[in-house]
Amino acid sequence: MSEKICSSVIGKIEAICDKFGNKPGELINILHEAQHTVGYLPMEVQAVIARKLNIPVNRVYGVVTFYAFFTMTPKGKHPISICLGTACYVRGSEKILEEFKRTLGIDVGETTADGKFSLDCLRCVGACGLAPVAMVGEKVYGHLNPADIRKIIQEFSEK
Repeated sequence: MSEKICSSVIGKIEAICDKFGNKPGELINILHEAQHTVGYLPMEVQAVIARKLNIPVNRVYGVVTFYAFFTMTPKGKHPISICLGTACYVRGSEKILEEFKRTLGIDVGETTADGKFSLDCLRCVGACGLAPVAMVGEKVYGHLNPADIRKIIQEFSEK
């Protein structure tokens, strides 16, 4: 990754590591908090964590790439996640996903050029009774049909 993280971000990451006692056994907790702080986990952040925990950077990288929750690419201001769990899939979540892709002009794993939206899929939101479901940030939208997508995007475009 070519971008450099600023010293204030490095300071925040170091403080997170200190909060967890710089213990390698706290790596997942540190990564969660670091991702929440920075928005993603670029290699520069992983290197700071590895240095503070006195572990190889490839160990940090292995954890980041193993767990689907962690991301090494920046997400949009409004991350969109489409549930593809069984209940949602059976009730048409694939059509919902296709409409988000078409309307935003991006594919799964990508972010719009303006940085407002990113698109991902997940296995289950835990709201099967509302299927099909999508999340924008922490807000859950249920009983969706493709006609709802433009309105949802418009709601967040104004924020």
